[in-house]
Amino acid sequence: MKHSPGFLRLCEDALTRVREIEPEALLARIAEGTPIVVVDVREDREWDAGHIPGAVHVGRGVLERDAEALWPDPSTAIVLYCGGGYRSALAADAMQRLGFTEVLSLAGGVRTWQAAGLSWST
Repeated sequence: MKHSPGFLRLCEDALTRVREIEPEALLARIAEGTPIVVVDVREDREWDAGHIPGAVHVGRGVLERDAEALWPDPSTAIVLYCGGGYRSALAADAMQRLGFTEVLSLAGGVRTWQAAGLSWST
């Protein structure tokens, strides 16, 4: 997808404050039994087309509104993902401003997950 220059600047700025996690590192944390919430921030139609197994869907449009009610403990480990890693970076930046301290963005989003041949629910 081609993104506008302004959107890319906004994302690049957010990525200066957001930590990312690679798909393999996320899988390792899950395999270790580390409590972690995987959140798909894509649109409903994207979620319906498929998602990471075990993920929950909280669209980007309502994430900031609902986050504190969904995860009252701001130290909850959360990994956000989207299609390519940009929306999840913006969402992670917003979550950090809400006071969440253990929020990560999946580097490259769904594209890197699928490119690695990892499990996918449809």
